[in-house]
Amino acid sequence: MRAELDPPRPSEALRLPARGWQINPRHALVVGVVCWLGFAGVAWLFHSGLAAGFDAAGLQLLRSGADYHAPGPPWLLESVRDVTALGGAVLRVLFSIAALVALLFIGLRREAALLLGTLLSGLLVELALKALVGRPRPQIVPHLVDAAGLSFPSGHSFNSALGFIAVALAFATLSQRRSVRWTIIGAAVGASLLVAVSRVWLGVHYPSDVIAGWLGGAGWAFLAEALLYRPAKAAAEAAPAMLKPDLQPFR
Repeated sequence: MRAELDPPRPSEALRLPARGWQINPRHALVVGVVCWLGFAGVAWLFHSGLAAGFDAAGLQLLRSGADYHAPGPPWLLESVRDVTALGGAVLRVLFSIAALVALLFIGLRREAALLLGTLLSGLLVELALKALVGRPRPQIVPHLVDAAGLSFPSGHSFNSALGFIAVALAFATLSQRRSVRWTIIGAAVGASLLVAVSRVWLGVHYPSDVIAGWLGGAGWAFLAEALLYRPAKAAAEAAPAMLKPDLQPFR
């Protein structure tokens, strides 16, 4: 009897957001090229030896004492380690997977394909550059966190700039408001810069490593937006039906 007196409930339907913006491929190409020109300039300074003084000064800037011990209280060092972990492999992979799943869930298959292509190709570029340059890690100051492998460019800086900016560009397509898009992209840029600075603070990279790494990662994120857009669109259109969102009402 009670059920008969209750008013009928309206059906609830899943409404997916529509794309409100897409970065101009020409603009993305210009930004990417400018970043990679900056990368080439830093690489030349390092190769010619002109960056040696800058690198040494940058590592010693915030250190003091004969042993160049860590600056600030213990909580500050722990905070810097937490920041640098954002660019580490584990958190980076988890963050990327979460972003890809979210993009597929809301129906942005093109952006998901573009993001996946950007991240995988960028990782290959970063590994190739490290092997090509072969620069060992700095030994000027003590390392405040474990770090292995080669130094130029900084992998944390490269991949955090690549991943954060690529994800920001993907989700920025949901907003028609410029202020919202700039906030999303600006937050990604700021977070990746913090990761880059943390690598020098912890003594595991030269300043030129992180500058080149950040420029390379950001540059590849924007280049991929221009160069991989059409292949990503074709891949999204050819995706199986199971990846298409179900818009049927749910209760």
